[in-house]
Amino acid sequence: MSKGRSPEPLDFFIWTIEDVGLWLEEINLGSYCQVFKDNGVNGEYLESLSMFTTEQILRFIRRCHMKWGDFITLCKELRRIKVACLRGEQEVRKPWWVPPCLSAVFVKVAKHKRRSRVVSLKVEP
Repeated sequence: MSKGRSPEPLDFFIWTIEDVGLWLEEINLGSYCQVFKDNGVNGEYLESLSMFTTEQILRFIRRCHMKWGDFITLCKELRRIKVACLRGEQEVRKPWWVPPCLSAVFVKVAKHKRRSRVVSLKVEP
């Protein structure tokens, strides 16, 4: 997805394991890159964190040997990205594979899709 540069926040739920590692470095949690990689934490997994039960969160923290403060930082950064996506504050960059003649069309469609994106919410019975 992103060769050496930070992953696109707009698409965090499709980040690869490597993208998650780059993002962890960006938010000063790079010490967890290897353990996240070993546990297969990708964007889809990060997206599902918002629906974890307390027991699942504790299991995740133990498995990744995270400090509570670092886990809270991780959650705050994920929330910041989700909110920015919903508000349309993320810059839309065209991927390398979009030909120049379609750049304007791609950006317009991406902005429209961003406004209609659904965020996961956990509903308690």
